[in-house]
Amino acid sequence: MVSLLGAAGCAGHDSGGDGRAAAPRTIRPVAGCGTGSWTDPADLAPDRKAARCDRGAPAPRPLAKKRSITVATGTLSAEYVAPLQIAVAKGEFAKEGLDVELKVLPTPDALPLLAKGDVDAQWAAPEAAVMNGIDGGFDIKWVAGNFSPDPASRSGLWVRLKDGESAGHVEMAGRKLGTMIGKGSVIAYPMDTSLKKHGGGLDRISFQQLGSADVLTALQNGGVDSAWLLDPIWRKVDGDPKYAFLGGQPVGEPLGGLLFGPTLLNEAPDAGVAFLRAYIRTVNTYFAGDYKADPRFVTELAKLLKTDEATLRSTPSMRMDWEIRKGTTDRVQQAYADSGVSKGAPVPEAKAVDRAMYSEAVGHTP
Repeated sequence: MVSLLGAAGCAGHDSGGDGRAAAPRTIRPVAGCGTGSWTDPADLAPDRKAARCDRGAPAPRPLAKKRSITVATGTLSAEYVAPLQIAVAKGEFAKEGLDVELKVLPTPDALPLLAKGDVDAQWAAPEAAVMNGIDGGFDIKWVAGNFSPDPASRSGLWVRLKDGESAGHVEMAGRKLGTMIGKGSVIAYPMDTSLKKHGGGLDRISFQQLGSADVLTALQNGGVDSAWLLDPIWRKVDGDPKYAFLGGQPVGEPLGGLLFGPTLLNEAPDAGVAFLRAYIRTVNTYFAGDYKADPRFVTELAKLLKTDEATLRSTPSMRMDWEIRKGTTDRVQQAYADSGVSKGAPVPEAKAVDRAMYSEAVGHTP
């Protein structure tokens, strides 16, 4: 039936770095990817169901010629990188004719390499450095999301309460916040939101950047008044009446994922779509729901991520999500402006985001 339907529509990618418009690409229906494989980008509801296809879908469509792809990532041990790790381990990229190498590189180091085509993709986020690079002419687009937190997760902003304070009444202005993430990270957006609910804001607090092992210690010994605690560190203070959780990443809104450079955007878009097809298939097959409910998979994942099984089980499953919400880049850029790390006009979403490739991978005509 799918082959008889033929072309359902076309999606044009934005112009390449040379200003020429890319040729429109035909979008065909994809077996196993129905109406649930796409959600309205403007839907920011916390209970929004993430897009999903059937297990094993979209099916592989191997490239005519095998291609090598290098993906830069800041870490290989974080849980949000698990879909890429599993896709390599389970041969999902290989099924598409792709030989994928995951290379550990910090975002500042990887970004110019991505812009030049020395690496093909980056597992990162629309951080201030990325948006500044795009504004400066880098041919880079955010092409797929990564995850949003489970509603039960308390990864985010924690504060040590003063006398008379409660979780519902905390005055954050003037406090010192400890974080391993700088002001130019996308986490500035949810951090700013949480602070403003309690009389603060990124412009009304002081920052102390700390190593991952020092953030919790500084909060507990009084070195800082508040801290952004990641999985699973927040478990150490959860339930302790001396501390309060003020908020984390918005539920239902991925803040990072895949960035493509000129190679996959313009020179080899078939390979770019094939990469996304393998990534999406991996999510649908292994991460569609509560993947931590399967003990065997948790064991496999812990070995792959080189982490302790008990640590992995101590936090809820992430909601893996390949889609990008409307306005996310606008909101993160506002936070960068509030924190003083970005000045001037924001980069328009159309210049920073491309949903066309994952739309094609699931057979959706925008």
